[in-house]
Amino acid sequence: MRVLPVVALVTAFAAAPPPALEWTPLKSGVTVRLRGVSAASASVAWATGANGTILRTTNGGATWTPRPIPGTQALDFRDVDAISSRVAYVLSIGSGAASRIYRTSDGGAHWTLQFGNTDPKGFFDAMTFRDARRGLAIGDSVDGQFVIVRTTDGGAVWSRVPAKALPPALPGEGAFAASGSNIAVLGDAIWIGTGAAKTARVLHSADAGRTWTIADTPLAAGASAGIFSIAFRDPKRGIVVGGDYRKEGDATGSAAITEDGGRTWTAVKGLGGFRSAVAYVPRSRTDVVAVGPSGADVSHDNGRTWTAIAGPGYDAISFAPDGSVAYATGDGGRIGKLVVR
Repeated sequence: MRVLPVVALVTAFAAAPPPALEWTPLKSGVTVRLRGVSAASASVAWATGANGTILRTTNGGATWTPRPIPGTQALDFRDVDAISSRVAYVLSIGSGAASRIYRTSDGGAHWTLQFGNTDPKGFFDAMTFRDARRGLAIGDSVDGQFVIVRTTDGGAVWSRVPAKALPPALPGEGAFAASGSNIAVLGDAIWIGTGAAKTARVLHSADAGRTWTIADTPLAAGASAGIFSIAFRDPKRGIVVGGDYRKEGDATGSAAITEDGGRTWTAVKGLGGFRSAVAYVPRSRTDVVAVGPSGADVSHDNGRTWTAIAGPGYDAISFAPDGSVAYATGDGGRIGKLVVR
């Protein structure tokens, strides 16, 4: 008889839904659109955006300090990658010389230009770093060929992946510069989501970028549609989100998942609209969050089903490595914080 209440208690506890996530608005001190964000830890994070804006917090988002690069007020920094509390990279977008990568090793007090695009047809969109030395950046295709550059020395030297190692690009195919999250890296494995073409596809390398394959996805496709963000929890399970950025409230073709390392992709429904960034919750086995200008959603089953998160929309999201908090950035200088309990 005494066992029954204990069993009932255990059953009730197991069936209890996860606690609802809630955004805490933070004061950035700026009004420009912020499309880049990277959390080095729960307390240290970076945010970047238009008009050369670079911000850094060291107190969990309570205050954000500008860390500008002299002479870059005209640049739009769409991506930032924090390697540690003091080391970070920022990428600016634009045609020709406007596409650049800078690095700081002292928390933004000083910056070094590490990469400058010299092709007038070139337009870089996003970057990611596997560790302090190995990084990758992707640009729109030029003359039917993807443009990918790599570094193995912390950004001192960047070399282009030979065209012969890559499949040909579709007409107009590129990588949207919306959140700096359309590249995913796990060890030697790399996945890149594409868009702006007749099919939204995923480029994949299993050998650190030496050879590549490509796979179709069921995401919405076209000049303003495709994959805007990609993430992998492990070598097999991954997710892509996107849709058509001109239809922010339309969730048609906005998400797909893979369970075979990206060889095949299955469409999923339930997002609240177009989504520009997605991230797995570190150290969770099931949770993933997607954000877009019209709102945000959380999944507790690796992207199969979704629940809306109350509050505003954001363009980009980044979890701290310990999974305790996430920072998100958006229009009007908006920065939000999620605390994961």
